Parts: sequence; structure tokens; C-alpha cells
Amino acid sequence: MKVLELLDEIEEIIDTASGFPLTGKIMVDAGELLEIIKEIRIELPDEIQQAQWIKNERQRILDEAKREYETVLKDAQRQAEALIENDDIIVKAKVKADELLRVAESNVKQLKMSTYDYIDSILFNFQDRMEQINAQYFGDMFNNLEKTFESINTTLSDNRNEIKEMAYRTQMESDH
Repeated sequence: MKVLELLDEIEEIIDTASGFPLTGKIMVDAGELLEIIKEIRIELPDEIQQAQWIKNERQRILDEAKREYETVLKDAQRQAEALIENDDIIVKAKVKADELLRVAESNVKQLKMSTYDYIDSILFNFQDRMEQINAQYFGDMFNNLEKTFESINTTLSDNRNEIKEMAYRTQMESDH
């Protein structure tokens, strides 16, 4: 996996970087690290880009449902107005219009619920995939970084102990 290779490369840079004595700090080439980070971003799986597509698709579906709702509502209103023109069937027209409106609202509600279920399914699958990616890539990265810092800390501790021993020997030699 290219991302893991790039992370190994960052670790290598950190391991081989020049250090500042007694500070635990190192000097690295920022441009080199930024270039590797840029490559990591390019290499990340397409699932991250799918999040934007899902967002856009959700909005498109909701907009389409709204347009359909408005069309059905306008049709129901037009039919109701046409029926009202005939005095004999005003009551029947009102009942029919109400029924059409109820059916339209029911259809829109069903469409919305289906849309929400569809989007939730996509988001659930995407969330699961993101958890897999997180476990696969970032868990290893953080474990490697932790090992690197532990190794650096051990090296620094050993160096400090060596300096203290050398200072002790020097002081013992001058006391004799």
C-alpha cells in the first residue's frame, strides 16, 4: 500500500534527522515532509471523495422529491379549482381535492422515507468503510509513531546516563 510506504518514509526521516542535544527536538526538511503528506492525500482511498458525492446525491433526491410534491400539489389545486366552477359539485370537488392532497402528501412522505432509508444505507456503509480504513491505516501510523518516540526517549535517556557517568568519572579523577 503506497500510503504505508509514505508513512514509513516519514518515520525514516524522523529516525535519521539531526537532533538538538538534551531537548528531544529534531531538525527535518519541512518541504520533504510536506511533499510526502501531499502524496498521502493523493493516495487515500476514493471512499473519502464519495462522502461529497453522497451529500450531493442526497440533496438532489430531496430537491427532486420537493419538485414532485409541488407538481402534485399544483395539479390537485388546479383540479379542485376546476371542480369549484360547477356549483352542483362544489362539495364533491372539495372532497376530491382533499383526497388528492392527502394522497400526494402520503406519496411525498413515502418518497422522503425511502430516500432517507437509501441515504442512511449509503452513509452506514461509508461509515463502516471509514472505520475499516481508520483501523487499517491510522492505527498502524500511530503505533509506529509511538514506537519511534519511545525509541528516541530511550536513546536520550541512555545518552543522559552516559553523560552523567562521564561527569562522575571526571569529578572522581579530579578529586584524587
